Amino acid sequence: MTTLTEDELKLFVDSVRHYFRTTTRQEPQITSAFLGTGDVEGFEFNGIVSFSGSYNGQVIVSAPSRLLRELLLMQHETDLSDGNLLDAVGELANTLAGNARKTLGSQLQISVPVKLQGSAATRARVRRLPYVITLRWNHQPAMVCVDMEKK
Repeated sequence: MTTLTEDELKLFVDSVRHYFRTTTRQEPQITSAFLGTGDVEGFEFNGIVSFSGSYNGQVIVSAPSRLLRELLLMQHETDLSDGNLLDAVGELANTLAGNARKTLGSQLQISVPVKLQGSAATRARVRRLPYVITLRWNHQPAMVCVDMEKK
């Protein structure tokens, strides 16, 4: 397996920017991009999409409740329950995965998002040091962990 190229990683950054710009008309600030440790400390709401086929691994979107509530309110959603916050982070992860598939090829198989609540560390499963992209949108932090390799 080979590591992702800079362009392949950039597509996730661009996808995050596009999602927020399209959904909220406000682009997020990318605050850092780095190689994480085996355990990456996330926020309380996590959406995970797994990849197989031409790439192997997963993408994890992790966000605090406040960011997800603000996203839902901007979409005129009034149900701000934890279940709906989980759906929102799952949808964000699914959207990023779908955008990745457009660029990385139709051979890329993507799973249904797994949604987890809890701020426990998210364990990298593919790479010892996954790629971590941190961002800030509307004064709220979030994180995207790209833990995948090219077959």
